[in-house]
Amino acid sequence: MGLDIITITAEEVVIEWTVDDRHLQPFGIVHGGVHSGVVETSCSLGAAMAAAPRGQIVMGIENHTSFLRAVRGGRLRATAKPLHVGQRAQLWEANITDDQHRLIATGRVRLFCQDSDPASRGNKAG
Repeated sequence: MGLDIITITAEEVVIEWTVDDRHLQPFGIVHGGVHSGVVETSCSLGAAMAAAPRGQIVMGIENHTSFLRAVRGGRLRATAKPLHVGQRAQLWEANITDDQHRLIATGRVRLFCQDSDPASRGNKAG
């Protein structure tokens, strides 16, 4: 999708991109799936950073994205921050703004945290 990762930490993820033809639906505005995908990406990257020191991976189990303003072009920025970071679940929120700092879309992603080592899950290969 042509995303530029600006910041990636366990406390904040910032992604920017310039809208072009690949982001537009047939009526010339950014497709909602682009916003949902960027919300999912930014939240998942941050959650992964928070879970990695515990030897865990994350997987999204819910994405709720709301579209507030139509966009036809320009530079967009997604900023994701954790609302809750637990041992087995995380909840992150992302806001997408335009170059005039107007809120374009907002979303929350709930993620499941799982041990990355299969042996620690009781799935020992035999």
